[in-house]
Amino acid sequence: MNGPVSDPASGPIRDLPGSAPAWAGELIAREAFCLDTRRWDDWLGLFAQDAVFWVPSWLDDERIGDDPDTQVSLIYCTSREALADRVWRVRSGLSVASTPLPRTTHVLGPPLVLAQDGNTLTVRSAFSCDVWSVRARRQHRFFGHVEHRLTGNAEGHVIAAKTVVLANDRIPTMLDFYCV
Repeated sequence: MNGPVSDPASGPIRDLPGSAPAWAGELIAREAFCLDTRRWDDWLGLFAQDAVFWVPSWLDDERIGDDPDTQVSLIYCTSREALADRVWRVRSGLSVASTPLPRTTHVLGPPLVLAQDGNTLTVRSAFSCDVWSVRARRQHRFFGHVEHRLTGNAEGHVIAAKTVVLANDRIPTMLDFYCV
């Protein structure tokens, strides 16, 4: 199967390409595991060197941003190096909002294939992340959906792009990569 999948919300299930390959679900689950267990180097290793990590902001109550170059984004990183910089700030203790580091638990829905083109697979899944602020002694839940563009070759599969759409974009104190 190559190209976009017909509308994933309609049509008989047999007309869809099927569930995402096992490796896709494993890769997404591994990412959540690495975030929740603070295995930052392993988390970074799941991303391609030129990976894009984007959390767009809502333009109004109905429209989500669609251009990170001209609109405000909650998070926008255009390489694994930029993600590594965010990890460095968390590890260094220089991020006041992340000291002490909140505890997180990610819950993921099954990935739905949106498109496949050669070795590239685009999947969408629902997520929630419970965040416990140790300092404030408060809990907050971020939730929404995430679209992963996954790519692979003989050496394995990596995340080429991750776009997170927060359904609840009221951020109580902070938002960083480990919350989504």
